[in-house]
Amino acid sequence: MNRATPGASADPNFSPFWYGLGKTAFGLIYRTAFRLKIHGAENIPPPGGFLIASNHESFLDPPLIGVSFPYPIHYFARNTLFDNRILGFLLPRVNVLPIVQDRPDIRGIRNAIRTIEAGQPLVVFPEGARSYDGNLQPGQPGVGLLVAKANAPVLPVRIRGAHAAWPRGSNRIRPRPVSITIGRLIDHPAPAPGTRGQDAYQSLSDQIMAAIAAL
Repeated sequence: MNRATPGASADPNFSPFWYGLGKTAFGLIYRTAFRLKIHGAENIPPPGGFLIASNHESFLDPPLIGVSFPYPIHYFARNTLFDNRILGFLLPRVNVLPIVQDRPDIRGIRNAIRTIEAGQPLVVFPEGARSYDGNLQPGQPGVGLLVAKANAPVLPVRIRGAHAAWPRGSNRIRPRPVSITIGRLIDHPAPAPGTRGQDAYQSLSDQIMAAIAAL
């Protein structure tokens, strides 16, 4: 696994100040309003080029993962958010990469691969979108494609309670307990024997979702 210097970033726009400020503020919110519990912190590997694969319950998930890790990590966000003047300034400074959600995004995948090859962790949500009911959804082949092309290790993560705190389709945030469980690093995920192309990518995604479900 490619290693990185703690606090470093593959993005020249990265700002330790803005990232640290956001992590401190969100950390305070999660620990007070949501009584955040972190399980399996001992499984967090040193900084390096790997994927952090999590279930997706809520808009609360990305910063929740961020405050749970002792070093900066990278994220994806919908590319249209970068059109906003404030977000367009802030997102690149906190390690957020743009991704097109409604069609295959080759440029986004290449950016992700470069991030991993530079020795930087990247958060992905194999389900592709937030769950409507908080239950795990099937994984999408796009994450399998990324794993295969980047030859990246995968760290499974399971979030619980974020759906109850801020369910999809709701504008109301509720102070509910939230927890995150961090599993063991899957060093060399491989597709099911005999699978190729899209089937192989789906096989990798299914394996990752099974690892998340096992937490």
